Amino acid sequence: MSSKLSKWIVVPAAVLWFGSVALAQDTSSSGSSTQGSGTTKSTQAKQPTIAERKENQQDRIANGVKSGQLTAGETSNLESKEAAINGETRADRAANGGKLTPAEKQQINQQQNQVSKQIYQDKHNANTAHYGNNAVGQRRENQQDRIAQGIKSGQLTAGETAKLENQQKGINQQVKADRAANGGKLTQGEKKQINKEQNAASKNIYNKKHNANTQAGTKK
Repeated sequence: MSSKLSKWIVVPAAVLWFGSVALAQDTSSSGSSTQGSGTTKSTQAKQPTIAERKENQQDRIANGVKSGQLTAGETSNLESKEAAINGETRADRAANGGKLTPAEKQQINQQQNQVSKQIYQDKHNANTAHYGNNAVGQRRENQQDRIAQGIKSGQLTAGETAKLENQQKGINQQVKADRAANGGKLTQGEKKQINKEQNAASKNIYNKKHNANTQAGTKK
């Protein structure tokens, strides 16, 4: 009787030991532990830096512009908020020898959380910026694509993007008003005026994308 009892005690113990070994191997292969100086040290997931967080927000806005989920007005509003956060970050760094205090980092992350929520809401509401296949619509879409590319590449700062989007917003409102006054169509004179305004906007986009200002990330 005692030999059988000993046998059943040994078997679960062996199973438990093998399970522990397998768990340790899975933890090691998943990258949740690191080997250093012959010892194993557990590490926590790396938190994104302030610069990485800013870049991620810009990528999300750029994708929203390109997909048509964000209108010119929505984009302008989001970029104005990003520009304000960027300005605050620069001022804080300047006051602290180029660094941010833990409290300042926490404040900036809270502000970015609010902008992140608004980006999601603006991209998933009923407002869209899809344009028709007519020449005027294609011109507007091309301008938005160029702005989106400038955001994603870092050639356009948040402040520059806000100004460009305000310019596009004004043109869009003019087109909408002209169409409403003419049964949904544009006269030849109105098309000529809109193209003239888009030419000015196009030049503005080019100049802002090729000046010395960039959205390059700063060190944490």
